[in-house]
Amino acid sequence: MMEEQPGAPVPQSDTKEEPVPEEDEDTIDAKPDRSQRFSLFGSTKKKKTEDPEKPPQASDNVRIVTPAFQYKMNYGKVGRCIIINNKNFDDITGMSPRNGTDIDARDLLRCFKGLGFDVTVFNNKSCTEMETLLRSVAEQDHKDSACFACIFLSHGEEGLIYGTDGAMPIKVLTTLFRGDKCRSLVGKPKLFFIQACRGCEFDDGLETDAGPSNDSLETDANPRHKIPVEADFLYAYSTVPGYYSWRNPGRGSWFVQALCNVLNEHGKELEVMQILTRVNYLVATQFESYCDDPQFNKKKQIPCVVSMLTKELYFKPC
Repeated sequence: MMEEQPGAPVPQSDTKEEPVPEEDEDTIDAKPDRSQRFSLFGSTKKKKTEDPEKPPQASDNVRIVTPAFQYKMNYGKVGRCIIINNKNFDDITGMSPRNGTDIDARDLLRCFKGLGFDVTVFNNKSCTEMETLLRSVAEQDHKDSACFACIFLSHGEEGLIYGTDGAMPIKVLTTLFRGDKCRSLVGKPKLFFIQACRGCEFDDGLETDAGPSNDSLETDANPRHKIPVEADFLYAYSTVPGYYSWRNPGRGSWFVQALCNVLNEHGKELEVMQILTRVNYLVATQFESYCDDPQFNKKKQIPCVVSMLTKELYFKPC
């Protein structure tokens, strides 16, 4: 499923338009689009109350931060962030428009700019256009950048991402930034966020008697040594392999909205894996589908993080 670029008009297809789902209905980033069958049911999030006079407790968890095990961020720039926001698809793909994706693209643009990234949003790109675009970015000189980020908002299947004209392997696009192909990003984190389905299964969730323990929320490579060409990549998927990914036409996708929520609040404070763990918690606990048909009622979602990072990543100078 695709996500839209904020503030930019999206070209419309010449084909007959499908009815736009109500803003409180969820949809999934895969075909068929059952947008008329879902509505958002989110549990109410309680605000965390803290006593400013309460001193830190000895039992409080303390994270040991060691500069030697952190990626260097004291470059001239944080780095580039490319958002590919695919909303409308050719008839031959059988894919419906991804209504609500513009909300995600808009929020991601603001969020990553706030972290210091140089952000560009590209709307409705074909497979060839996506590959050409990212190849051009990979061939640029990133020596003055601390890292690189790329966000895909589109329809998808396991291992595949959709351009406007069909699907292509995600690996074809991410491989462009491997250490042996993009030398100026060697030893630097390369982050890929993927909002798309990875199959057609639903997560029914599981009732439990025990609630969460806390239900409130608020390197450079040394050139003298070899490092794996696949090192320093991180992939944050909106869902686990085999499952649908949920998107609300009026509010955006569950995963992207949770990601922006955590980044806006803690993006310059927490390490990236801490950030993504909190995103997992939000998606897992704050979202659930509702439908009169029991087959599609009370479905859940859990994001999936695959990390080949070799150091800790904080979006602030170290």
